Amino acid sequence: MNQTLKGISYVSVWVLIWGFAGSLIDLPLLENDIYSVYSPGQAVTFGATALACIALAIWLSPRWLKPSDD
Repeated sequence: MNQTLKGISYVSVWVLIWGFAGSLIDLPLLENDIYSVYSPGQAVTFGATALACIALAIWLSPRWLKPSDD
């Protein structure tokens, strides 16, 4: 697979993972009135989830983005 396409796919998958993980964390917090929609708490939840996903994506990138031996 083309390295550029592989990189774009890798980042796209991580964006989906971030959205899914952030939403899974956010839902019970909203349902239990820990914070409300569009509040700073929600921004912190998605921001922290983004930082965790970025760290994991960087840590795992050498394994997934190494050049293939075609």
